[in-house]
Amino acid sequence: MIAMDTTFLASSPALAALGEITTAHYVVLSSLIFAVGLFGVVTRKNAVVILMSLELMLNGANLAFVAFSRQHANLQGQVFVFFVIAVAAAEAAVALAIIIALNRVKGGVSLDDATELKG
Repeated sequence: MIAMDTTFLASSPALAALGEITTAHYVVLSSLIFAVGLFGVVTRKNAVVILMSLELMLNGANLAFVAFSRQHANLQGQVFVFFVIAVAAAEAAVALAIIIALNRVKGGVSLDDATELKG
């Protein structure tokens, strides 16, 4: 396992009481971020909010990849995260273009408006 610099913990007794941050902490945080994103995708009808929630889900998965990559001391997870970020950027560009076109045609960005589009 990769050693973590803990010199800053000695300066604060409150931080020293927290202990070391383990992979389990990162996985729990990753799960929470993913769950918030999933909640947003399932419950919202605004396309912009759904897009942001989808990005949260991708970031939660990326955090898990980086945490496990750090635990196993290899770079495969971090390389995979690099490609996920590249795909997410392309997905965001295409989705925003569709949202702008939807806003011009229908005057709003509700997904109910998108289901009425033809062609």
